Amino acid sequence: MRLLPFDYAVRNLGRSPSRLFLSVAGAAMVVLLILVAGGFVRGMSQALRATGGEHNVILMGAGSEESVERSEIPAATPGVLAASVQGIRTRAGVAYVSPEVHVMLPVTVGTGGMAKPRQVMLRGVSPAAALVHESVSLTEGRWPVAGGGADEVIVGRMAGTVLGVAESDVQVGRAITIDGRPWTIVGRFSAPGTVVEAEVWLPLADAMTATKRDTISCVVVTLDPYNEATGEGAEFADVAAFTKTRPDLELVPMTEREYYGKLASFFGPIKVVAWVTAGLIAVGGLFGGLNTMYAAFASRIRELGTLQAIGYRRLAIVWSMIQESTLATAAGGLIACAVGVFLLDGVAVRFSMGAFGLKIDEAVIGLGLLTGLALGVVGALPPAIRCLKPTIPVALKAV
Repeated sequence: MRLLPFDYAVRNLGRSPSRLFLSVAGAAMVVLLILVAGGFVRGMSQALRATGGEHNVILMGAGSEESVERSEIPAATPGVLAASVQGIRTRAGVAYVSPEVHVMLPVTVGTGGMAKPRQVMLRGVSPAAALVHESVSLTEGRWPVAGGGADEVIVGRMAGTVLGVAESDVQVGRAITIDGRPWTIVGRFSAPGTVVEAEVWLPLADAMTATKRDTISCVVVTLDPYNEATGEGAEFADVAAFTKTRPDLELVPMTEREYYGKLASFFGPIKVVAWVTAGLIAVGGLFGGLNTMYAAFASRIRELGTLQAIGYRRLAIVWSMIQESTLATAAGGLIACAVGVFLLDGVAVRFSMGAFGLKIDEAVIGLGLLTGLALGVVGALPPAIRCLKPTIPVALKAV
């Protein structure tokens, strides 16, 4: 079968600049939407799964496995755990055992009380939290001091996104109001690729006082990798055995990665909604592309009849039309991918657990490019087939 030259399809693209612009712009918008949906899903999943430490185990109250915020365990649990489980990682005699309080409270920027409060994850921590959460690093200021009426906090890099304010409003020295009580920001921290960056941390004692509780939410402990040769170290089974020997504490152990992995599964319906929304709008864009391509091909029915009259088969003509359409949509896809990589990658998005950055990685870009190519093929076939239905004599007489 003799095919039409490839440059024939290329030259046809320039016959109508306005139509070419509409095709490229429409494809770019559809692909960009797919990139946003893919970046949203990838960003949320990776942020939740990357939050947990590799050797960290979290102990919560029984019945609160799905939400540490509802968990309550005795405040003496960290000391009992450290004394009972051998193989907990230590540094300079300090055990990697972090008692924590997790709570969502309304937070506003400043002390005037005029701004609309936002629900923010607050984490009451002790200095041991800096050991347990290795991804967290203090980037500015200092660690908050407990007691003495200081009321100090440190905020994550994405705190401004969660609060809906500019980063300059949550710098060191500024104030935030937590549940009607003013606190001073004395430091900022980062934890790349995790949801922790959207949290506000404060001293454990101050958090317990502010929430009027005498219990903690959980204990996060870091275990040393188990060495079979020496018999030293600890593993998850050792912590699980401890919880069974102390039923009075009503504890449930879970690896930190398992906990955040369950949270990622919990937000699965949100991911489905993102894909469905992107798909519906993509279908709308496809129908718009069909109209554009039909208008482009319908005005060339006589030309298509002439091509058949000089010996080109209909399949060869359809292939040339697909090339023409795919070139336009592929150009739109490349433009959308460039916008996604340079402008959207890492853009902070707020959700109920805090915030995360859009992740426009290789897989998402590949999906976007495939979408652009698919739009070209699917968008060209129905108009091409319909315009080639007339017989050669009828096509040659078309106006």
